[in-house]
Amino acid sequence: MQKTVVKVCVDTEKSKREVLKAVAKLEGIDQLSIDGDKGTVTVIGDVDPVLVYKQLKKVKKSPNIVSVGPPKAAEKENTPNPSPSVYYPPSYPTYLPPYCELIPIGSTFDRW
Repeated sequence: MQKTVVKVCVDTEKSKREVLKAVAKLEGIDQLSIDGDKGTVTVIGDVDPVLVYKQLKKVKKSPNIVSVGPPKAAEKENTPNPSPSVYYPPSYPTYLPPYCELIPIGSTFDRW
């Protein structure tokens, strides 16, 4: 899995749609995002960056590959996870309350 960042001119919503449609046709994409302010397309997955470049050339865009490398989430997987915090319920009192007995009171319980 790798992260590919490509610089493309995406001025309008129409150009964003064209770029998304073109790149989304590729197989192996896990995540696809466009940053209109920076003019970048980010593709995460098992996709060849050359194929992304070719798809963008097909829609008459002039792509520029900025970076290719592992996504940041993959780097976090290599770090050991700290042990999860365990919730211990409050401790119960060490003494036991006296045992309670049911003692019949009154005439209704005289039959027992």
